Amino acid sequence: MASKPLRVGFVPEHFSTPLHFAKQHHSLSADLIPFPSGTGHMITALRSGEIDIGVGLTEGWVAGLGKTPQPNEPSDGGYRLIGTYVETPLCWAISTGANRSEIDSVDALKGGKIGVSRIGSGSYVMGYVLADERCWLAPTSGVGTSNEMGSPFKDFVVLNTFENLRKAVNEGEADFFMWEHFTSKRYYDSGEIRKVGEIYTPWSSWMIVASTGLIGGEEGKDARMDPRVEEFLEKVNLGIKHFNEHKDEAVKYISTELDYSEEDARAWLETVRFPERTQGVDLEVISKTVDTLYKAGVLIEGKGMGPKEMVAKPR
Repeated sequence: MASKPLRVGFVPEHFSTPLHFAKQHHSLSADLIPFPSGTGHMITALRSGEIDIGVGLTEGWVAGLGKTPQPNEPSDGGYRLIGTYVETPLCWAISTGANRSEIDSVDALKGGKIGVSRIGSGSYVMGYVLADERCWLAPTSGVGTSNEMGSPFKDFVVLNTFENLRKAVNEGEADFFMWEHFTSKRYYDSGEIRKVGEIYTPWSSWMIVASTGLIGGEEGKDARMDPRVEEFLEKVNLGIKHFNEHKDEAVKYISTELDYSEEDARAWLETVRFPERTQGVDLEVISKTVDTLYKAGVLIEGKGMGPKEMVAKPR
């Protein structure tokens, strides 16, 4: 059992390049399982035992643990934060259909239909962060469904994949959606969708989580990890080192194996910073994320976990 490779969920985008390098150049033995629909899907997979580790968006992980568990969810949340994968913020592009001329600004999106990959995903959470930034939230705004009093949007349209999101804004099923800037840019260039605006996360954008089944020790303190988890983090560190030292190789991989132009790959490299060591999570970052999500109405104070409970391996 101890020698069984870990199953690692990841989003198959440019940010995954250090994982690829860890596998290709440093004998990472984990099974890398792509989740193109994002962090919300990985939360479901962690809780159902389909994967052991997830590499995804900070706001998605925090939102998942900060809510009261539903009857069909594990009472312990199913996972904990163990590592930091990307230290820079994420730029979310705000997109609409190519011919949606009635949507001429971000403010025109208030009260509209927002497309999201899943309820609780980063694309869902950032809808509330955008609404908070734009002062669209009523004091009574809650979280969970679009029907609750104070919701800034008419509906949250669950569409699962980036392809479905693009299709939905062109066909009128949704008015807009938010997705990472460089992943969206190719479709602006081709004229398939149109950019309305952008918003940055006010926190480090990507974190690593592990199933609670791989973590031991007293809650709130530096936990004991399954040795395979520690080995995984060390291999990812080596993948990041290779990424930092071989930028041309990274550009070639991103522009040939993933859905990006060479120009966009090089531009992205100027905006992203991975940590030298992925081990551990800065509690202040998680506290800031939780506070922002309280303010945006994504989380409700007094319900779900606090920041200390979410982090199994503090920095």
